[in-house]
Amino acid sequence: MAVGRGSSFFDRINERRTLRRWQRAAQSLDHLGADGLRSLRGQARNLRNEIDGVLRATQSRLQAAFPDTVALTQPAGSDWAWRPELWRTPVQPVGLAGAQNRAQLGRELTLFHDCTHSEITLRQQRNWASDTIAPYGLRMDVLGFDGSFLSLVIDLPESALRGLQLNHLLRLEMDLALERPLEIFCRLNIKHGPNHEQLVRELPGGGGAQFVEFDLAYTRMNEKRLEKAWVDIIFESPRLNEIELRDVTFARYPRAEI
Repeated sequence: MAVGRGSSFFDRINERRTLRRWQRAAQSLDHLGADGLRSLRGQARNLRNEIDGVLRATQSRLQAAFPDTVALTQPAGSDWAWRPELWRTPVQPVGLAGAQNRAQLGRELTLFHDCTHSEITLRQQRNWASDTIAPYGLRMDVLGFDGSFLSLVIDLPESALRGLQLNHLLRLEMDLALERPLEIFCRLNIKHGPNHEQLVRELPGGGGAQFVEFDLAYTRMNEKRLEKAWVDIIFESPRLNEIELRDVTFARYPRAEI
C-alpha cells in the first residue's frame, strides 16, 4: 500500500480506518481479559516496531537530503566542531525513569550518580522552539536526591583527538533551561597512555546560551599517546529541579601563535 503524499483516495480511507481501530482498542482495555490484553499488546508491539523503523529511515533520509537542518556549522577560526548524537538524531532508549548509575541514553551519553534510590528521569525530546538549532534536546527531572554527586558524561569521538595539541582551546557550548538556579561544572578528561589529565570550569549562572573553554596548555598531555577524551557535566544539589539541555556543541580552536 502506498503511503505519504502520493497515497490514493482508498489508501487514505484505509489509514483512517486503521487509526480508528486503534482508538477503539485503547478505549476497550478495561473490558479485556488477560488473554485479550496479551494479544493486543503483541499486535501493538509489532506495529510499533514497523512504525519506529519508518521513523528512523525517514529521519535518516531527511538528514541526508536536508543536512542544514541538523549539521553543525563549523565556527570561524576552529579546526573541528561536533554536536553529540543525542542532540542531532533519535536515540534508544528514548527515556529512562528511575535512571540507575551508569545508565546510558544512546551511545555517547552516560548518567553517573550515587543515589540509593533514584528519582531521576532522563528523556530525549524534540526541540520545537524556533531559536533552537538542534533538532533534539535532553530533559532531566530530579525529584528527591539522596546522593553526593550527579553528572552526565559525554564521550568525545575519535575525530576530537586527531591533531589535538597543547596549543588548542576546546570550547563547550550549551543552551540551558533551568527550573531553578543551579551550579554546573564541566570537567574535561583526556587519557594519554597511563596518564589522565583533567580541567574543570564552572558554567556561568543562569539559563540560555552558555559556554566554557578548556585551555590545553595547562595540561601535560602527551600529544602522541592520546587514547580517549570525555566531558563530565556535573550538577550541584540538583534536587527538585527540571533541567533542559536544548543544545550541546563542541569546537576546537588553535591558539594564535605570538
